[in-house]
Amino acid sequence: MKKLFLLLALCGVLFAEEGVKKVVFDLTSGKLEAIEKKVLSGIAFNKTHYENNLEKLDVAVVIHGDAYKFFIDDLANSPYKNDAALRKAHDQLGKRLSAMAKNYDVEFIMCESGMKSHKIDKSTLYDFVKLTPSSTIGLIDKQNDQFAYVPIH
Repeated sequence: MKKLFLLLALCGVLFAEEGVKKVVFDLTSGKLEAIEKKVLSGIAFNKTHYENNLEKLDVAVVIHGDAYKFFIDDLANSPYKNDAALRKAHDQLGKRLSAMAKNYDVEFIMCESGMKSHKIDKSTLYDFVKLTPSSTIGLIDKQNDQFAYVPIH
């Protein structure tokens, strides 16, 4: 009986990943429309699609280029403190990104190398943002973990 239970448990583990899709978004756009349409609305739409088909979608977003500014919690102590459009959208955008990380299990990964060149201190970031040494390393790691690549420019 123990052997049968062990065999069934092993089969469950082997087939558990079958219904899982994976995507990594390469986010470089600094446009509010892009983050709204392709990240916030797009990821929610994609997640719902797969859930309705009894599948799971694992999502990661690698952040670099002009997209850093969307993931700064403390704008006043950042290079983006004078961006009027960002300041206006900041509170709502932050809440929505945080909810996406928490409720949709989206992994937000920021390029640490680019942070240095943009003079972004990690203490100014939202707490759900993870760091990778470079965007290339983050993308390589995810693609080697079988994540489909989708650019957002």
